[in-house]
Amino acid sequence: MMQPGNLRIILAYKNFAANRAVSHIGLGVTALNSAKTLRDAGATTDVWAITSGQNLGERLKAAQAEAPVSHVVVSAPWIPTADLQQLTTQHPETTFAVNCHSNLGFLQADPGAMRLVREGLELQRCTWNFRVAANNQRLSNWVSDTYGSTCTYLPNLYHLDATAGQGRTLFSGGTLRIGAFGAARPLKNFMTAAGAALEIAARLRVDLEFWMSSGRNEGGASLPQAIQQMTLGLPHVRVVENGWQTWPQFRQTVRHMHLLLQPSYTETFNVVTADGIAEGIPSVVSDAIEWAPDYWKAKVDDVHHIATIGQKLLRDKRAPKRGLKALRSYNQRAMRAWEQFLA
Repeated sequence: MMQPGNLRIILAYKNFAANRAVSHIGLGVTALNSAKTLRDAGATTDVWAITSGQNLGERLKAAQAEAPVSHVVVSAPWIPTADLQQLTTQHPETTFAVNCHSNLGFLQADPGAMRLVREGLELQRCTWNFRVAANNQRLSNWVSDTYGSTCTYLPNLYHLDATAGQGRTLFSGGTLRIGAFGAARPLKNFMTAAGAALEIAARLRVDLEFWMSSGRNEGGASLPQAIQQMTLGLPHVRVVENGWQTWPQFRQTVRHMHLLLQPSYTETFNVVTADGIAEGIPSVVSDAIEWAPDYWKAKVDDVHHIATIGQKLLRDKRAPKRGLKALRSYNQRAMRAWEQFLA
């Protein structure tokens, strides 16, 4: 078990808008949730939005002058390895970790990521206070088995308060609101999600609002146009492109939905599914989001199956409680992994 009184943890993520009080960046939201959960466990934890390894070094030097920092966890591999090596040398009593927040499939979007992971494994061998980590067991096991060096498992922690799971009422007619949220990436499979939403509305013979995120194109520039072509001329369908929001604003948008569709081809955690659970909204997911209830999972490349699971969830009054139970169970397992790292 960890000894919270001896811990001071920094969770650092890359943010070009570092002066904003509330980040709209997914890694910032993830860090905030983890920090709140660790603080609940008694560990002093802060979230830093940083712009470079030098920026991290400057802030860490100032923080160490106030009180010893026991751990620094950097979200995603992006800081040059030379900068990390310098930090480990300057702060020999602080444990550093770089945590991969994408499974192997998503890492193809950043060709430099795997180079930094492999350089990090070399740095790990040469120091006592640096770790390469992954937020999912699948990537952690693959790195360890493939490169013969330990990859620490540091999963996301999602903070739940007393109101979690209380927002939903069953769909009983009127306009059906279905959301498929996240950055526009081909591997997110949003075209299939849109097709499933259309099928659900057609089966139920209801008007549909299909909500999707806009403002972050990460390889899916043609997605909005493709979905518009799919829905063009359908009088009962309205596509709502939801601009990128702060996390509290986004939670309100999620609360407005009847159902979420997150049939991602590859994933580690998927914060949107957890946001939905916190607001009482179920999600149809793929088996890549392995912590979600099994009966929420659909075949990733089968629009009809996704629609069938979605239609069942719309009628399932127990879905919010079952989602909440699955997320709490995941959090318990995730906290044990963090305790091992922090011990």
